Amino acid sequence: MSKRITIDQAVDMIKDNSTVMIGGFLGSGSACKIIEAMVKKGKKGLTIICNDTSFVEFGSGLLVANNCVKKCICSHVGTNPITGQKMMSGEMEVELIPQGTLAERIRCGGAGIGGFLTTTGIGTVCEKGKQKLTVDGVEYLLEKPLRADVALIGASICDSFGNLVYKGTSQNFNPLMATAADLVIAEVKNEVKELKPEEIKTPYLFVDYTVKAEYDKNNK
Repeated sequence: MSKRITIDQAVDMIKDNSTVMIGGFLGSGSACKIIEAMVKKGKKGLTIICNDTSFVEFGSGLLVANNCVKKCICSHVGTNPITGQKMMSGEMEVELIPQGTLAERIRCGGAGIGGFLTTTGIGTVCEKGKQKLTVDGVEYLLEKPLRADVALIGASICDSFGNLVYKGTSQNFNPLMATAADLVIAEVKNEVKELKPEEIKTPYLFVDYTVKAEYDKNNK
């Protein structure tokens, strides 16, 4: 059965006040066309989990700039001044997480693991409200898993089954996020009939739906 849906169908599946994982690194590997459609439909109250808030006019930053987000869980906000403004004013909650910790928390969410121990953040604001454990004389933070209602994945190629391939650095957080959400929607730039097994980065079993996005020649 085909997993192909339209952008409008995809956006209708993303409910207000839901938690959404957004793949990408400064917009590379993000489901940008779906995000644009979410803004047009006025999605609101979202909690987004992403590496960064990209730029004001692009990727996850577009959701922030258009008041669609109530909370952002990420590792970097420096490229989007609106995120900083909303954080400082209290208009939007921002939970900053070290990048490696963010990735591992998502991996735990996808693997069904109850959390992991790390020394990263000990003695900093990162430890606030978190359980600490001592193992062999070393103090660790217990970091708990992250999951989402929806994961929006930006892939380069999909096949007719829904297997995904990412080109270059667009892979980033996408394979992890595809395992850690109840509903996974992949925005793809190109489609082929079948991929070779060794090419596949995200197997079709993790992908609920695919959306074919049209990009101009400068965004191949």
